[in-house]
Amino acid sequence: MSLSKATAEQPLRSDAMKKGQSRAAARGLLRALGMHDEDFDKPLIAIANSFNTIVPGHIHLDKITAEVKRGIEEAGGMPYEFGVPGICDGVAMGLDGMRYSLPSREIIADAVEAMVESHLADGWVGVTNCDKITPGMLMAAGRINVPCVMVTGGPMMPGVYKDKRLDVISIFEAVGELTAGKISQTDFDEIEHRACPGPGSCSGLFTANTMACLTEALGLSVTGCASSHAVSKEKLEIARKSGSLAVKLVREGRKPREFVTKASFENALRVDNAIGGSTNTCLHMLAIAREFGVPLELGMFDRISRDTKHIVALKPGGEHFMIDLDTAGGIPAVLSRLAPKLKSAGTVDGRDITDIAKSTKVKDPDVIRDLENAYHDEGGIAVLRGNLAEEGCVVKQSAVVPAMRRFEGPARVFDTEASATDAMLGGKIKAGYAVVIRYQGPKGAPGMPEMLGPTSIMAGMGLGDSVALITDGRFSGGTHGLSIGHISPEAYVGGALAAVRDKDIIRIDLDGREIEVLLSQKEIKARLKERKMPKSMVSGYLRRYRDQVGSASFGAVMGEEQ
Repeated sequence: MSLSKATAEQPLRSDAMKKGQSRAAARGLLRALGMHDEDFDKPLIAIANSFNTIVPGHIHLDKITAEVKRGIEEAGGMPYEFGVPGICDGVAMGLDGMRYSLPSREIIADAVEAMVESHLADGWVGVTNCDKITPGMLMAAGRINVPCVMVTGGPMMPGVYKDKRLDVISIFEAVGELTAGKISQTDFDEIEHRACPGPGSCSGLFTANTMACLTEALGLSVTGCASSHAVSKEKLEIARKSGSLAVKLVREGRKPREFVTKASFENALRVDNAIGGSTNTCLHMLAIAREFGVPLELGMFDRISRDTKHIVALKPGGEHFMIDLDTAGGIPAVLSRLAPKLKSAGTVDGRDITDIAKSTKVKDPDVIRDLENAYHDEGGIAVLRGNLAEEGCVVKQSAVVPAMRRFEGPARVFDTEASATDAMLGGKIKAGYAVVIRYQGPKGAPGMPEMLGPTSIMAGMGLGDSVALITDGRFSGGTHGLSIGHISPEAYVGGALAAVRDKDIIRIDLDGREIEVLLSQKEIKARLKERKMPKSMVSGYLRRYRDQVGSASFGAVMGEEQ
């Protein structure tokens, strides 16, 4: 007897909900949905669909979900679909609404848990895209440990203007360029109109696409899913295959915790560093690993970075886009370069990640370089420590010019993003300054908002390679330059960042992994006693988040001992 037939005859998890005389009422309600007698013997597969009509990365997910349903039905499963919220960081950026972005990750994980567990799905498929949605679903995958497959919705195609390819960061940077007189109002308007031409996650290697790449590297999406684009026929084929695969996983009894191991996370961090991914992964991967029961700490990002060469340079740290990575072979091709250092780990389709690496070839060595021709001898992320960040902070070192790897300069201190932005647009920030934006951490903001505006404005004004930006908040995956985030402990809980004043000297050494303010510990402690906290009254979910969230150095997770 075949494995699939034998396991199919075993009781399904959903049988407890739909079998037996006592479950007649439940069956009656399910019949109202269109289920028939024969459907009650089928595996029940939930689809967590983050489709909405406010986020470009999600506007097409209804079509992807339709193909997932088709795959489930063809494989003999019974699908049910539920909605999952999603926030567009680019739309919310710079506004109070941005404070909800990172906290929404916890809502998404909770929503998936509630819907899958309450309706006893035998398996589920996460149809996802964008920054917090994919991490939230991955957290749920580890937490509930029910057979699952992730389908990331795919990148947006780049826009084009004057033979130059564009992405959403082009618009943010155009604000600074217009202010500095580098472009005309006509150019500005054209960039705004052309940079985002259609559905998909923003077209560079920002957080959304980084997390899609790491989902594939973790083994939780099918091969090629991360880089297949939102508008491609391949994405729909992947969706259909993923639906069928979810049924197969249920029949085989393969749960995510069985094949997503510590080795899986180490492989994913190696991929992250090789491609120069977003620093937000330092928050998300810590939170995801916690849900999988895998020990992971911030220092591992740095240890793997020192042992991984940076071989892919996509926007914002390079000139290539996700479409270039896809045509070069995608994540499987990246894995092929890293094969000697990868660890054996399973994937949703049953293959070992090392076998995928060995069976793939790079199609474009200009996009995915060989190790001897790497962009940098170390990976994309560096973790710094010092008296300004005793628990650590992070920087995308692959997007820092060599001249800024060692920096020393006077601080210009701001307690809000808006005041820092006003100073930049007002010409009050000069080359050599260390711009500090504090009280933006998980508790302080609360919600640890991304600050793409200040970094992009500085880049557009020509100061991106001469000014350091330091915050206990986050920077977008679209950030480049000496932008150091996740300063921990954060200012709100009495971290040293709260003691910094204008003109204090801040020293940064990326090679030495050091960051410090040139003050004695005695002076720092004295200033912290005198500090005046900015007022930040919040209510509702953000108040609960502030009360329960932990340090960024542990992933900014809620409700657990750090």
